[in-house]
Amino acid sequence: MNILEFSILVWMGSFIAGFLGALTGLGGGVVIVPLLTSVFGVDIRYAVGASLVSVIATSLGAASTYIKKGYANLRLGMFLEVATTIGAIVGALIATFVSVKALTIVLAIVLIYSAYLSQRPRLEHIENEPGDPLANYLQLNSTYPTTEGLISYQVHSIPTGFSVMVVAGVLSGLLGIGSGGFKVLAMDQAMRLPFKVSTTTSNFMIGVTAAASAGVYLTRGYIDPGLSMPVMLGVLPGAFLGARVLLGTKTQTLRIIFSLVLVVMALKMVYNNVIGGL
Repeated sequence: MNILEFSILVWMGSFIAGFLGALTGLGGGVVIVPLLTSVFGVDIRYAVGASLVSVIATSLGAASTYIKKGYANLRLGMFLEVATTIGAIVGALIATFVSVKALTIVLAIVLIYSAYLSQRPRLEHIENEPGDPLANYLQLNSTYPTTEGLISYQVHSIPTGFSVMVVAGVLSGLLGIGSGGFKVLAMDQAMRLPFKVSTTTSNFMIGVTAAASAGVYLTRGYIDPGLSMPVMLGVLPGAFLGARVLLGTKTQTLRIIFSLVLVVMALKMVYNNVIGGL
């Protein structure tokens, strides 16, 4: 395989990754890392470096559309980003003292159960719903556009959502995975936000987290321009397309896609960290 063929194939895979990342709020890394390591035999460190670039590109490509259309809750996203940053630092500090294999099995179970939770029917709009005093004080409540016009929503269980975000950051620091899935679930299940608001706000948040991590990989020389360039060029148009598709897609369809990606993530993690290491 020559360089041109390699770049074209990486671009095609990255396009799909960007599309799924924007559609689900998980970021493109869930597809990029296994694609580069398993299919193309790229070293895991360079694959993660390229993956971080793809997550930033996904976030930039999708978040711009979501912010312009009024879906992403920027105030809530910046507030919760504090929690994931704290968790990531804690995860990095305790990484050497934790059994990665045992943690991977627990995480896989949590992801599969989360996929089940995301399929449970839940009313997205509840009339005359009481607001959370803390959310009111922090001015986190907002509105988002629907076919029926702008609909307001209330943010609930701020302490619970913040705690889940800390856990998401810890897992990200321990395993080097993107925590977009847990961010979406925290906002969807714990804080009871509309699903499209959860995925779009997650897309905005993962870019901030990935940008901080990418700086570390860049200083260590693990971001290869020859690999990162076709990844970024594929992810960006995929993210733009995914963002446009999300706006007109039914919520239940998005939940099904989200659940399927979570299950694939869980199986991939078990294979890479447990079965692959036997």
